[in-house]
Amino acid sequence: MALVALAGTLVALLGGGVRHAGGFALGAALASLGYLWLHQAVESLLANRPQRLAWHVVTRFSLRYPLVFVVVYLFYRTGWLPLAAVLAGLFVPVAGACVEAFIQIREGWSASGAGEDSALSDK
Repeated sequence: MALVALAGTLVALLGGGVRHAGGFALGAALASLGYLWLHQAVESLLANRPQRLAWHVVTRFSLRYPLVFVVVYLFYRTGWLPLAAVLAGLFVPVAGACVEAFIQIREGWSASGAGEDSALSDK
């Protein structure tokens, strides 16, 4: 996910300038932080099946979307960074998941030999 964020920031820097790159990086950082907090909450819930979750896990899980909303609204109202760039950065976890899916599919095909024609290899 970090490589996707870095690549997107570089593309935004080359294509739109410093403000667009900063907006994309901010959105990517917010999305990555939200993903990290979600991952920690799910991991702690499933790892040891506690009767109650720790208060910091619940707080972080609960603050994910309000934090993103406040930051996006701040940049919408002030115009410090382009709103479209911030919103595009919020999709970094989705792009990271797609990249991971493509890697898993490629590894599955190479492990099963799906690239070979099985009818021709038997002869």
